[in-house]
Amino acid sequence: MLGNFQQSHLRIEVNSPAAVIGDSLLRPSQLSQWLWPQRLSAGLPEQLSEGLTYTSWVGPVAIQHQVEVAQPHCLRLLLSQGIDGYHEWYWGEHWVQSRLEGVSLLSLSLGQTLSLLRLREFLASRSKG
Repeated sequence: MLGNFQQSHLRIEVNSPAAVIGDSLLRPSQLSQWLWPQRLSAGLPEQLSEGLTYTSWVGPVAIQHQVEVAQPHCLRLLLSQGIDGYHEWYWGEHWVQSRLEGVSLLSLSLGQTLSLLRLREFLASRSKG
């Protein structure tokens, strides 16, 4: 894989309970709403589960995701193709933490920061509705 080894760890506060955060991360129908501009492959199940493999795209770059862990407060994805590495999510009452490591030509820390900001916006809009 061409690219640089990168790692980024971010944690943010959100105004949402852990169950709502978990739904936003584990349910593809919700995940696809805030993960823009990243697109998810069609035909995903209602909820991510261990062993599931799916593809997402950032523009023309495909990223394969294999769900290694999918639990009420943790999601771990093994990544290949556009990013060779992993992405871990942890969450609890009013906080979300993301850890991303891998080799890629993409700017992982920039993408991770934008994703967390979009997630925060999505969660804020859900709490108002």
